[in-house]
Amino acid sequence: MALHLIKLCVGADSIDDLREWVAERSLRAIAAGFEPHSVHTTRMVPKRMEELLDGGSLYWVIKGQVQARQKLLGIETFTDGEGISRCRLMLGPEVIETAVQPKRPFQGWRYYTEDDVPRDLMSLGAGVVEMPADLRRELTELGLL
Repeated sequence: MALHLIKLCVGADSIDDLREWVAERSLRAIAAGFEPHSVHTTRMVPKRMEELLDGGSLYWVIKGQVQARQKLLGIETFTDGEGISRCRLMLGPEVIETAVQPKRPFQGWRYYTEDDVPRDLMSLGAGVVEMPADLRRELTELGLL
């Protein structure tokens, strides 16, 4: 069973903001001769890398709710110019929208098990995908989605 990460998406006000950021970085990767991807750098290094890379994703919390995920492609550790160890999370180019799930603020990232993650929005059906985001959010809060 895959293990996932969850992290606050600081600086993004919407999924569209996240998609723009990811698209920009994917284009930079392509221009440099790499497969399309984006990179997120973090201070802490996950200890359970093998489980994360066995089909795991990084789930993004935007405005207090889990709203999207990106597939984890790789994890690299490195030391920055100031001698501080860091970690690069290589992420797939696709931002996959999920059913919204409220999440309180936290620092850093957390492990997220398969039992905890929200379902992908597409798995809920085309009718749900076409609903306005506010209506989906309200139906989720009422326990109807």
